[in-house]
Amino acid sequence: MLQINLLPVREVRKRAEARQTVMQLVLTLILTLFGIGAVHARLGTDMRRTESRIHQMEKDIARFKPQLEQVEAFKKKKSELEKKIDVIDSLDRQRRGPVRLMAELADKIPQRAWLTSLETSGGSIKLQGESLDNELVALFLRDLGTSPYFQDVDLQGTKLNSAKGGLKLVHFEVRAALAGTKPPEEPGKGKAGKAAARGRAPARGKAKAAGGRTPADQG
Repeated sequence: MLQINLLPVREVRKRAEARQTVMQLVLTLILTLFGIGAVHARLGTDMRRTESRIHQMEKDIARFKPQLEQVEAFKKKKSELEKKIDVIDSLDRQRRGPVRLMAELADKIPQRAWLTSLETSGGSIKLQGESLDNELVALFLRDLGTSPYFQDVDLQGTKLNSAKGGLKLVHFEVRAALAGTKPPEEPGKGKAGKAAARGRAPARGKAKAAGGRTPADQG
């Protein structure tokens, strides 16, 4: 019977398989190293580009720094000018306030009536004046109540005086709040005080005409 020794064939096959495995490992290692090298190269390129952009931005910042300083100085100057303008506007409003107030009173006071005294305190104003009759006083109160410069217009009282030549005049006193404020209420000057003031008996005396014209002057 013929016998064949297969051991050399098996050894050759094992060696071939081992060689093939080693080649696969080497190929895998080469591919891995190639991939790592490609990623490293790409990262290096990106880093160089980023560093170049940073360097360019630093150059731009250095180039535009004088302009930026000028802009900041302009903003600071603008803020200072705006503050000065606000102060000037505030002073101008304060200066024109009394002028507008007097113009408004001159517009609302009816003919044959005039003011003899004007006092302002704590956002309130007290007016004293004289007229030929009570109807003119009522007309003055009504018109004053429609003014945007006054609110809470209140008649404090009236009394009858006599001027030169025996002419009888109605002396009146009015309190009101300036726009946006409310005057404090004086003791005895509420509704009961007004009722008592309206119920006083007319008194004779010398007419107070300081700061205005009397009917005798007008005549």
